[in-house]
Amino acid sequence: MEPDVPSGAAAVGETAPKRLFIKTYGCQMNVYDSERMADVLRPLGYSLADAAEGADLVVLNTCHIRERAAEKVYSEIGRMRELRDERLEAGGPRMTIAVAGCVAQAEGAEIMNRAPAVDLVVGPQAYHQLPELIARVSRAKGERLAADFAPENKFDALPTARHVGGPAAFLTVQEGCDKFCTFCVVPYTRGAEYSRPASAILAEAESLAAQGVREVTLLGQNVNAYAGQGSDGRHSDGTWSLARLIRRLAEIQGLDRIRYTTSHPRDMGEDLVLAHAEVEALAPYLHLPVQSGSDRVLKAMNRGHTADHYVRLVERVRAARPDIALSGDFIVGFPGETDADFEATLSLIEQVRYASAFSFKYSSRPGTPAAAMPRQVDEAVKSERLARLQAVLAAQTSAFNAVTVGRRLPVLFEKLGRQDGQLIGRSPYLQAVWAEAPASMIGEIVQVDITAQGPNSLTGSLADSLANALAGASADTPVRPRTEASA
Repeated sequence: MEPDVPSGAAAVGETAPKRLFIKTYGCQMNVYDSERMADVLRPLGYSLADAAEGADLVVLNTCHIRERAAEKVYSEIGRMRELRDERLEAGGPRMTIAVAGCVAQAEGAEIMNRAPAVDLVVGPQAYHQLPELIARVSRAKGERLAADFAPENKFDALPTARHVGGPAAFLTVQEGCDKFCTFCVVPYTRGAEYSRPASAILAEAESLAAQGVREVTLLGQNVNAYAGQGSDGRHSDGTWSLARLIRRLAEIQGLDRIRYTTSHPRDMGEDLVLAHAEVEALAPYLHLPVQSGSDRVLKAMNRGHTADHYVRLVERVRAARPDIALSGDFIVGFPGETDADFEATLSLIEQVRYASAFSFKYSSRPGTPAAAMPRQVDEAVKSERLARLQAVLAAQTSAFNAVTVGRRLPVLFEKLGRQDGQLIGRSPYLQAVWAEAPASMIGEIVQVDITAQGPNSLTGSLADSLANALAGASADTPVRPRTEASA
């Protein structure tokens, strides 16, 4: 998936505010990075612009996983250049154009050469340097490219306070990857695995909870490889696993739901499996990519596990948490993939059964070992296989959602719905749920009776007792106490 997510800073400052627009491509970690870039720029007086047209600074936070995503960036740069030219012709202030993220890391020099309209390029490990880079651009001198690998410096330099706009938030705990799957650019764009200290993560989580955040999703390119240093405030407490971190996060007042993504089957330790059984706040949802059901393809991908290892792992997780919703990633058309290999993937999907999944055609990325492999699969064959695979996955998702119809689920309402009087939230299984409810319930976890399923969401109604309480309450009296962040 390649969501384009606008993000920006809240208005601050005594001086006339400058306007910031960030367009985010790709994964959840890019969404987190965009929020943190806004935090970095807030002290400089930058506030939110609803669109690039009204911005003094536009940041394109890019994804490099697939070729199409990278090419989108150059198209968007051209559009930003046109907006800037139109503004200058009208006598307006000059727009600064920045490219951040993984494309910036992988193709920084090429961007500067291919797209001279770009003022600065900053990789995902260096976005804390944005204020300095912007100052250099304004002086028309100095380096305009920053793409180093120093994540510890980045996190140390970020503002302690975070500003979030809802009851659910992302929280990066780990970056980079040491697995070197042959199709993947992450080790080259995000660097080696780095785990943030547990104390820093806990402090950030406590700050989020104080703002009314009820759910956090722990992020990492290989999140279950987390191995951060713990501390009791005075002495080192050894290395913490993700399971230990989750157990400690679950003790934070007001933090009612914890999720994590993305996981690797090789790092799913028994302590993490056990946490799914014992930690009430840990949501019954697991994103566990497998990519292929063929052992031959898995070996060529350098995944380091077999299909049987993956299936046995899923069985252990389900034994610990029988109602868990499983999500996965799949790549079709990997170099050398035969019809038999593809059928093995379909067989694994039928055996495991998924609540949701992401699936893609193999996309060759320059510099990765798979790009140079023989027997590249024809594009038409990839498309046919992807259509078949997605039909199976869609049927499984529909079947999982159908089982929830008629059940009562706790839903965290996150924002207003498309229709008046409607809110949208998430079930414990990460399903989108719509229901008629007052805006005062945003930020609350509410019991909802699921009445119907749609293509991409569920429809529900407030549980009878709650609906009756609302009907008997005055229009200006909330049913339950609310935090400031829930408004």
